[in-house]
Amino acid sequence: ENESTAGKRKVESTWSVTQIHHQRSRYIYDLYYKRKAISRKLYKYCIDSGYGDGNLIAKWKKQGFEKLCCLQCIQPRDTNYGTACICRVPKANLEEGRT
Repeated sequence: ENESTAGKRKVESTWSVTQIHHQRSRYIYDLYYKRKAISRKLYKYCIDSGYGDGNLIAKWKKQGFEKLCCLQCIQPRDTNYGTACICRVPKANLEEGRT
């Protein structure tokens, strides 16, 4: 997918890569922890080979972090105002029209 980065903020230009990274890691997480469809050996291989993010998957296993989109979201020092990412805000607390 070749999207133009013209007119986008620096952070926005990497969103498609972050989305693919999240999807791959979530798929491996679901296969191993939810569906129990792959062995521990295959899971370890996928993480060690870089197909999934082991640190992100470790966070998903903890209560309250199930919907975390990336590790950058829980590092407030990387934001302008020291706030949390929108994925950390409960859906009930979001303003109308925000996802």
